[in-house]
Amino acid sequence: MNNLIVPSSKEPGSNGNRLVVTPESAGWSHVGFEVYTLAEGQSLHKETGGNELCVVLLSGKATVATQNKTWEHIGQRMSVFEQMAPYSVYVPPGDSVRIAADTELEIAICSAPGKGTYEARLISPEDVAVEMRGTGDMERQVNNILPESAQADSLLVVEVFTPNGNWSSYPPHKHDQNNLPDETYLEESYYHRIKQEGGFAIQRVYTDDGSLNETMVVKDGDVVLVPRGYHPVSAPPGYDLYYLNTMAGPVRTWKFQDDPDHAWLKSK
Repeated sequence: MNNLIVPSSKEPGSNGNRLVVTPESAGWSHVGFEVYTLAEGQSLHKETGGNELCVVLLSGKATVATQNKTWEHIGQRMSVFEQMAPYSVYVPPGDSVRIAADTELEIAICSAPGKGTYEARLISPEDVAVEMRGTGDMERQVNNILPESAQADSLLVVEVFTPNGNWSSYPPHKHDQNNLPDETYLEESYYHRIKQEGGFAIQRVYTDDGSLNETMVVKDGDVVLVPRGYHPVSAPPGYDLYYLNTMAGPVRTWKFQDDPDHAWLKSK
């Protein structure tokens, strides 16, 4: 049994919480991640403290307010598998956020240490660059919610749609060393959703020296922690896969190294 899988609770808590990952629980220093399911009319209040947040509306509509700004009735997709880009809200440290559910709502809260460099802002679907990455059975859709080119102190946030039968985060790559310009150290979490009931995905996390070598059966609502190593994902035939990535580290740059045994696949 490994400790890289964090499952969601089957029923939300009194405040809607389904899952919490903290740097302390993950055994690392930067990435935090939470998921909430709110009923229509329910609300959630969070203080940011020393962290910056990216609140991602996974499904449903909401009114979101920070200390100085309010965005009313945002959200458009009712399921992550509609594949359209989401509405999100960036919230700096030293602020707070209140999310009021205008419909049944699922939200993710991505967090990492912040410096207060940037103000709270809405990230609308028009702000999200959508790209197709890979070819053939490695093709997937990537929605860049908070990429390196967007303003944030630490956070990088992206969501990926992998069709059933395809591989993702593939060829395998890693970002676990501070070795610029070739590689950066970034902790990463994968929040998985599977479209078809009873489905699963496969994720492997492994290092060159074999000190970490886990192959995991991932169920709907699971988070997989990637503290180091390569981390490919497979969506088995019949089961479409969504995942939301949160990354953060000492330097806010995504520089990675492909597994040299599989890098040739990029020339297919």
